[in-house]
Amino acid sequence: MAKSSADDDELRRACEAAIEGTKQKIVMSIRVAKSRGIWGKSGKLGRQMAKPRVLALSTKSKGQRIKAFLRVMKYSTGGVLEPAKLYKLKHLSKVEVIANDPSGCTFTLGFDNLRSQSVTPPQWTMRNIDDRNRLLLCILNICKDVLGRLPKVVGIDVVEMALWAKENTPSVTTQRNLTDGPVVATVTESDLKVTVEKELVSQAEEEDMEALLGTYVMGIGEAEAFSERLKRELLALEAANVHAILESEPLIDEVLHGLESATNCVDDMDEWLGIFNVKLRHMREDIESIETRNNNLEMQSVNNKALIEELDKLLERLHVPPEYAACLKGDSFDEARMLQNIEACEWLTGALRGLEVPNLDSTYANMRAVREKRAELEKLKSTFVRTASVFLSNYFASLVDFMISDKSYFSQRGQLKRPDHADLRYKCRTYARLLQHLKSLDKNCLGSLRKAYCGSLNLLLRREAREFANELRASTKASRNPTVWLEASTGSGQNVNAADTSTVSEAYAKMLTIFIPLLVDESSFFAHFMCFEVPALVPPGGLVNGNKTGYNDDDANDDDLGIMDIDDNDSKTGKNSAELAALNESLQDLLDGIQDDFYAVVDWAYKIDPLRCISMHGITERYLSGQKADAAGFVRLLLGDLESRISMQFSRFVDEACHQIERNERNVRQMGVLSYIPRFATLATRMEQYIQGQSRDLVDQAYTKFVSIMFVTLEKIAQTDPKYADIFLLENYAAFQNSLYDLANVVPTLAKFYHQASEAYEQACTRHISVIIYTQFERLFQFARRIEDLMYTITPEEIPFQLGLSKMDLRKMLKSTLSGVDKSISAMYKKLQKNLTSEELLPSLWDKCKKEFLDKYESFVQLVAKIYHPSENIPSVAEMKELLGNL
Repeated sequence: MAKSSADDDELRRACEAAIEGTKQKIVMSIRVAKSRGIWGKSGKLGRQMAKPRVLALSTKSKGQRIKAFLRVMKYSTGGVLEPAKLYKLKHLSKVEVIANDPSGCTFTLGFDNLRSQSVTPPQWTMRNIDDRNRLLLCILNICKDVLGRLPKVVGIDVVEMALWAKENTPSVTTQRNLTDGPVVATVTESDLKVTVEKELVSQAEEEDMEALLGTYVMGIGEAEAFSERLKRELLALEAANVHAILESEPLIDEVLHGLESATNCVDDMDEWLGIFNVKLRHMREDIESIETRNNNLEMQSVNNKALIEELDKLLERLHVPPEYAACLKGDSFDEARMLQNIEACEWLTGALRGLEVPNLDSTYANMRAVREKRAELEKLKSTFVRTASVFLSNYFASLVDFMISDKSYFSQRGQLKRPDHADLRYKCRTYARLLQHLKSLDKNCLGSLRKAYCGSLNLLLRREAREFANELRASTKASRNPTVWLEASTGSGQNVNAADTSTVSEAYAKMLTIFIPLLVDESSFFAHFMCFEVPALVPPGGLVNGNKTGYNDDDANDDDLGIMDIDDNDSKTGKNSAELAALNESLQDLLDGIQDDFYAVVDWAYKIDPLRCISMHGITERYLSGQKADAAGFVRLLLGDLESRISMQFSRFVDEACHQIERNERNVRQMGVLSYIPRFATLATRMEQYIQGQSRDLVDQAYTKFVSIMFVTLEKIAQTDPKYADIFLLENYAAFQNSLYDLANVVPTLAKFYHQASEAYEQACTRHISVIIYTQFERLFQFARRIEDLMYTITPEEIPFQLGLSKMDLRKMLKSTLSGVDKSISAMYKKLQKNLTSEELLPSLWDKCKKEFLDKYESFVQLVAKIYHPSENIPSVAEMKELLGNL
């Protein structure tokens, strides 16, 4: 029997190569023919032609689960397998063998997730029944082992498949799901046979059926005799039973007499017991009546005592101390009165909690006195919360207005002022504990207070940032550098961007150093001050990027408000997503608008020196990597926006420089080294000086864009004059290598382009040298090429007898070509020197030219010695080498 394609290792490897990267493993791969309804139907032959395909069963492990797939692969134009379609075996609902196919090798696979069920599914035709059974058996086993179910099978007998599995035992590959994960193992078809038989009839059921069938066959010929024998035995047993009953009659009479006597004794005893039971019941009722009266009296006494105690406790709970009531109704929130207000809040919180059902018996909750007292306490609470909220809103606004009105607090002309919020926070901490109690009394009141605080402080922060940024730019001395870096009109030797612009990036770094930790501190203080249930942003006195988060050494613990949690139920150490969302929304109100001043510094720095974007990008990345706390969302967004803006500005500079390179293409005639090549080396040197932190990617992307445009423009310019294209290319690629030699040794990206330029240089040299050699020695090497072409078709001995290749033709050619070989070599050197603007390249080019010529001439000498005769009078390679050396 021919070898099945399922055992073709080459086919399996081709399938694995086609799905490389999908993390799937091939279980089986087999060749099939794809058609659509060709059996028993008429139609156009072209559309019903069978197409070669490969069906591959694959599996993929995902955790403890295994996914199974059916892949359809087709052959590309070059005969390489490539994926065509992918089906998930979990959607396989039906396997149907086409009845119209007399060979039984054609079947269809039905999937329940196909978009259009009206389209006729493809029919798959196997080479023989064995291949068909092997594929379908593998599909059914995977469905059972991996998916735990079997699809509907139509048109094929599973018993036939079981018999086939017994007879065929070639090695196949299947996949078992073990406890340690999916493992691909090799088993035989005998193992698969067990699986199929398990699906049909178990071993025990098969044995029972065989025993039953054996009994049935044995008795079919003796049915009448067996029935007669049973009848005779039944009659004999009945006769024996009747005789035994008749013999035991005296014994039965004696037993009945004894039972009658026992019944009379039992009736007498039952009558006596009934009399005693009535007397005992009367006695028990009398005793229970006496005990009930005594218990009721005792219970009433205990209940009365407990009721008096409970009422005393309840009255104590319902009592409102007059001093607390006065504080809660008043509107004085001076610092001197805060202690009394805090005590009143604590009492009110405890009182309200004491009247709630968990702390108060549910039977008291609906009492009129309790309901009235609860309503009174709720009224006190709402009055106090409203009064305190109005006071705090006005207090926050007054604090900020006082600071804004003092101009000396902000940066002034000639003086940068570091923001100092120590006094502001000190005054706010006076009311921190009050805010804790307001939250415990009414959580909804914090929303308006948070908005009021954010609105007031936002004005202060934006004013501080604006004044600081303005003075920072005004006090920074830096000469503006031109953005024309790669302009062709600028001389390549001119030293552009000689001015030092480091003060620009230092100014940007100073802006971040001052304000980023300030914003983090303000976010942390706001989160704790306004009672958000989130973890701390940074530990007290912690470090951010190596800088202390506090702005005054004596105020390093600004985040610690000195407050203990009032309610243990309110203290949550876990992350609360709802609280974090509310906090970030409030921080947006607190800090929104301050980013404009950071953007202004970035834009200002870009105008002075676009390359400073590299330094600013690295500075921003270092700060961004230090902001990991969830509650500092706005600061991370601000740094991310700054990083994006810096990248955008730098990309704008790169695009402008690339446009300057492309403008070189419009020049009519270009000779020698283009101006942007040495200028790019100057630019790259400057960019490497500005790299800080992780800005390597930003610069490497710029290098890639620059050099790609440079090389493309260089090739386009070279095509304008094909006669001098190779000279132009080799001079420019050599200049690119010379100018970037030092940088390419330390910068991997430039090293890649250095090697690319080196390859292009070598190719241009080879082409140019070949043209020069063939110009001077055309007849010599054409003669050799004709000989080489004929050697593919005829023997070397026959070549001297070909037209134009005789010994006489050889000698004529040698005489005309090599008679003045020294003059030809000299002409070759002069032609190489002609049109070469970079004289320093001439020695290396001449060396390459001599080596190439000698290699070609040596091949010619060997060819002549092989075809004609070694004694043929031609100059040796050594003589030619000496002639070249004398020039």
